[in-house]
Amino acid sequence: MVTSIRPDQKVKIGPTQLLINNEWVNSVSGRCFQTINPTTGEIICDVAEADAADVDQAVKAARTAFTRGNWPQMSATKRGELLYKLADLIEQNIVELAQLESLDNGKPVTDSLNIDLPLVIACYRYYAGWADKIQGKTIPINGSYFCYTRHEPIGVVGQIIPWNFPLLMQAWKLAPALATGNTVVLKTAEQTPLSALRIGSLIVEAGFPPGVVNILSGYGPTAGAAISHHNDIDKVAFTGSTEVGHLIMEAAAKSNLKRVTLELGGKSPNIIFADANMDAAIEGTHFGLFFNQGQCCCAGSRVFVEEKCYDEFVAKTVERAKQRVVGDPFDPKTQQGPQVDQEQFNKVMGYIESGVRENAQMLCGGHRVGDRGFFIEPTIFANVRDEMKIAQEEIFGPVMSIIKFKDINEVIERANNTIYGLAAAVWTQDITKAHTIANSLRAGTVWVNCYDVFDAAAPFGGFKQSGIGRELGEYGLQQYTEIKTVTIKL
Repeated sequence: MVTSIRPDQKVKIGPTQLLINNEWVNSVSGRCFQTINPTTGEIICDVAEADAADVDQAVKAARTAFTRGNWPQMSATKRGELLYKLADLIEQNIVELAQLESLDNGKPVTDSLNIDLPLVIACYRYYAGWADKIQGKTIPINGSYFCYTRHEPIGVVGQIIPWNFPLLMQAWKLAPALATGNTVVLKTAEQTPLSALRIGSLIVEAGFPPGVVNILSGYGPTAGAAISHHNDIDKVAFTGSTEVGHLIMEAAAKSNLKRVTLELGGKSPNIIFADANMDAAIEGTHFGLFFNQGQCCCAGSRVFVEEKCYDEFVAKTVERAKQRVVGDPFDPKTQQGPQVDQEQFNKVMGYIESGVRENAQMLCGGHRVGDRGFFIEPTIFANVRDEMKIAQEEIFGPVMSIIKFKDINEVIERANNTIYGLAAAVWTQDITKAHTIANSLRAGTVWVNCYDVFDAAAPFGGFKQSGIGRELGEYGLQQYTEIKTVTIKL
């Protein structure tokens, strides 16, 4: 696999229309919107803007594909072969896709190439292997009957993906839905449509039948809302903010009571005990917050540090942050690119100002980098109190809050004192302490002596207002099937 990209390699722009029924079409309204390069603030290109009329056309194509034609008649083995073919095509075009991802999103191209794309390919291959292994059960019931269950596809699935990991979130959504035999109407994030649309061309090339995958670019209040409210969509899967998750739940209830899977916000606690391997904890904490410009739903933004090692941890963590290289995503030395757009830049800077106002101690960062694009210095606050805004709300940027604690019971209570429950971590060499923390935290994922370890086989999702349902692994398949019981009199 390719591991590096020359800085002078030109980025090729792929499709910019809507993919409906395996055809590239303009929006019904004829409207387009501009996608912006976050490194420079300049326009990359115009992209077709979908709204309710386009969603309706895509849903009709998906419904036809689900009920008639090749897809419902196709064997599970053949579905798996198509997913394998798509994974192979992504691997063959890995450089182009990594460039598109970094151009449109701003993440370092080395991350796109060596982290995001390998996980994308692995996800499609993982679910390709599952396609012909989705099985029901035979159930002994009273009387002379033969009873068994079938796992059947839900139907037409609406999927709405975010801008922080466009290719990876597309894979997390499409792969299990297709492996289980559903058809899909997927909306990209308006900030980052280009890589997802390019995957659409590879889906057609792989040989998926018309209407099985439809990809729309557009805005949440129009195209996204139309998907959530559509009466002929059987399920909606969304990754994004908790606020929008509430709107999708409401829309699902008011329309046809469609199934819902939500992967939402987080304010993840990252707990460091004095007995931890301090160098590993500092590096893991740095990665767990600053990776992807801090634009991770599971970012370890509340760093709880035992008071016995607090001063050492803070000093070394600040020094590590000052070494982080912020700059052009296409420079191989860059470790941190820009925030995705002006809106996100303003939001993060607003939280930094809030931390200063509430008298948290800003030890590094806090300023814009350069005079164009949306770059923010890695920022660290110490002496943060639990009630501060920067310790309560999801920032989604390179801002770390370091909080002191005394003992295990105290830190468990404080770590759980949040509306969120997506992820958490603990750093300790005491196995009993590690298990106690892992069992006590109300979070969907707990990492021990590591952070941001992902695999297609390991389920991911949240407690509380961090979401409903799970993605990845065998648990991810359950979100895309209905269970049918069949009972036959003997």
